[in-house]
Parts: sequence; C-alpha cells; structure tokens
Amino acid sequence: MTTPRQLRIFFMPFMSYGHLIPTIDLAILFAGKGVKATIITTPVNAPQISKVTERARNSGHEIQLLVTNFPSVEAGLPEGCESFDQAPSPDMQFKFFKATTMLKEPLAHLLQTHRPDCIVADMFFPWVTEVAAAFGIPRIVFHGTCIFSISATEHIRLYKPHKEASSDSEPFVLPDFPGNIKLTKSQLPDFVKQETWFTELYNEGKETELKSFGVIVNSFYQLESAYVDHYTKVLERRAWLVGPISLCNRGTIDITERGKKASISENECLTWLNSKKPNSVVYISFGSVANFNSAQLLEIAAGLEASGQHFIWVVRKGKKKEEEKEDWFPEGFEERMEGKGLIIRGWAPQVLILDHEAIGGFVTHCGWNSTLESVCAGVPVVAWPVASEQYYNEKLLTQVLRIGIPVGAQKWARLVGDFVKREAIEKAVKEIMVGDRAEEIRSRAKEFAEMARKAVENGGSSYSDLNALLEELRSTIDS
Repeated sequence: MTTPRQLRIFFMPFMSYGHLIPTIDLAILFAGKGVKATIITTPVNAPQISKVTERARNSGHEIQLLVTNFPSVEAGLPEGCESFDQAPSPDMQFKFFKATTMLKEPLAHLLQTHRPDCIVADMFFPWVTEVAAAFGIPRIVFHGTCIFSISATEHIRLYKPHKEASSDSEPFVLPDFPGNIKLTKSQLPDFVKQETWFTELYNEGKETELKSFGVIVNSFYQLESAYVDHYTKVLERRAWLVGPISLCNRGTIDITERGKKASISENECLTWLNSKKPNSVVYISFGSVANFNSAQLLEIAAGLEASGQHFIWVVRKGKKKEEEKEDWFPEGFEERMEGKGLIIRGWAPQVLILDHEAIGGFVTHCGWNSTLESVCAGVPVVAWPVASEQYYNEKLLTQVLRIGIPVGAQKWARLVGDFVKREAIEKAVKEIMVGDRAEEIRSRAKEFAEMARKAVENGGSSYSDLNALLEELRSTIDS
C-alpha cells in the first residue's frame, strides 16, 4: 500500500482575532493529517501565531509561518496597524481593506517561489482566487461562520426581500429558505440596506467563491443539516464542514491563550469556578470587537445584580480600574458582588470557562467562534447580536436549534449595538439559568455538544469530510 503524497497547503487568515484564531486552528488540523501547512501573516501578527504553531510543531506537526510586510502606511493607516480590530472608524476600515488588496504582488511572489498544492484563504480576500489561478493553484474559501448564515446572506443578496418591507421593523420571510426564518431591515448590515464600498467587496467575494474549489466551514453536519443540504443541493455550492475545529486540537492548543494572553491566570479562574455549584454561573462576553458604552454597561451591571445569579463578566471598557469604577459601575457594585461575581477586564480564557461544569449560561454577541464554543461546551445562550452576521446566528440558536433565548436586541450596529435595558437583561438571565425551561434548553444544548464531539472523532461527519477533501485535492493535483 503506497503512502499518499504529502500535500503542501498555504493558509491566509484575515487579520482580526475572530478570523485569525479559527484559521490557525484549521492549519493545525490539516497538519495533524500529514499536510505541510504554511500560514501567511504579517510582522505584527507573527509573534502571537508563532506561540501557537510552536506548540503544534512540538507535537510533531509540520507547520510554518511565512511573513510578508503589510502596507499600512501606503494605504493611509498608522504604521503597525495590521489588525482590523485596530480600525474602528469606517474610513480606517476602508483603508485596511485597501491595504489587503496591496498584498496581491507579495502573495504572487510567495506562490511562485513555494508552489503550494492549494491555498485556503479567508472570505475577505476575493482577489486570491485570481492570483492563485495564474499559477494553476486551487483556492479554497474559508468562512468564519456557519452554513446557515452563509446561505441566509446569499438569499438576501440574491432575492432582496427586505426591499418589500414597508418599515425597518416589519418582519419579512427569507424566500425559498428552510425554517420560515423572519428578519427585519433593522437587523441587516448597513452595506445590505445601502450600497457602499463594502457591498462591492462582498459581492465580489461571492462571485469569486463560485470560481473557487469550494468552501471550508467551521461547523458540523448534525448542527445544521437542513441548511447544509440546501446550500449544496439547492444553491449548488461545494462545501466541506470540518468543525468544530477547536475540538480537534484540544491536545495541541493551549486553551488559556487562544488569541491574546488571558488577563486572568488559569489557576485564579479555576479556583473561583471550583467554588461554585454546577450550572450556577452565567458567563457574559461580547467578543473582541463589540465595545458597549458606559450607559449600556451600567444596565448590564444592574440587570446582573437584579437577576441574583453568580456571574463571570468580561468587560472591555477603559484602561484603568479606577476610571471604570467612577465611569459606570453602580455605587458599591463590586463590593456587593464580591464572591458572587468575577469581573475580567481584557481577554478571558473563554474555552476554559465555558467547559467548566459551574457555567450554566452564556450571554453572547453570537459571533460564530463564541457560538460554536458554547455548542461544544453544551452551554445554552442568551443571544445579544450586535453586528456582522450575528443576527442570523441568533436565529439559528433561538429558532432552529432552540438552545438559546433572545435578549431583545433589534438593531444592527457597527460597534456599540442596540441598547438593552436592565429589566430585559435580568429576565433573560433568569430564564436561561433557572426553572423548567432552562433545564429543557440545557438538556438540548448538551445533546448538541455530544454530536459535536462525535463529528470530529474517527468516522464522524467532520472527520470524513476532511478526509474526503484531502483525497479530492490529491486526485485533482495528480490528474
């Protein structure tokens, strides 16, 4: 029996934590299958990525970095601005995407020099398909979200059902889409409602996607089977679901340092959690981009206190503890919550927290990484979408899977999000944590966690999808 020849695959992540983390995970997953994986990155991002890849290499994986300069200054950005998370204004975001298109020539040089068998590039790099095609190299698109959201956005792009709605708050049904899913105009991204430069970029991405080898999705078939079937059979697109990717790499990746270094030690976090009863703590975190204003943080604090639940709350506001206290904490809040609430300022070891038996619920912005991590942990959610594709993910969680409840946010926003009052927060937290409905939702969440685990095991759907993709790549390249 001949050993299949080693595939050499490039991975090109978009420079934002929500995209970087799963792409690094993906490269490690492929390397674990014997692929020689190479991650293309920039000087500022390289040190953080190399910490993770070094552990993978120590585990016997063949994985390396190729560093290329990022043209920040040429695009009008501050020197060293190499992460989209550092570009809060629309003008800076435009310049950031302009800078990414200036990577065409450096990428062409790398492809010509190294001649990989395939390149897996983020959805935000539509131009990679053409650059790769010039060298006869297949390009695969990596989507940082689920098939449900990919399909929903495509139906809105193709059919424009929101144009028929008489107001921003009037619900409309997604046409020819499973599940009778309803949305409102106010829940759609700005670039969908009004033509912008990003609309053009998004449409270009969708068109080049059709010319690519297919798409890789960080999800698993059992989670959204009706939508996978719809995507592949009705929309006739090629997709391989290989997730949850983070589950595949638990032995390789330090879960306390996914992304940035955590702002709290593993020991301190576990000591606090170990002192709590199972399913007694609600975890609150809104990802690496959403930043709420002081008034909204005050409402969250008041809602949490009124709920009576133990909590871990990740706060991304201000730099100095003293400033934060004076700025928005209710008077005496931290003192009253001592022992009952743990406040983490900065980056939290989210997977470590969600996996702990004390966690009974998760208030989340519904970013896909966080959503999938909650699914893997079997933790039900309070869905508080802010931007990106998060309102679609909310529908999947609350209506299709029924492992979460909505907090009531209705308006898509670039950064801050729709204002939610303390009464709604208190009600949602209580509902997800205590009572018969909470137990029912939690039980269903645990079932999906078991499905996720089986999907990545030998013979599981994601395990098989990944093997099928690698086999097809080999046969395509050899033919």
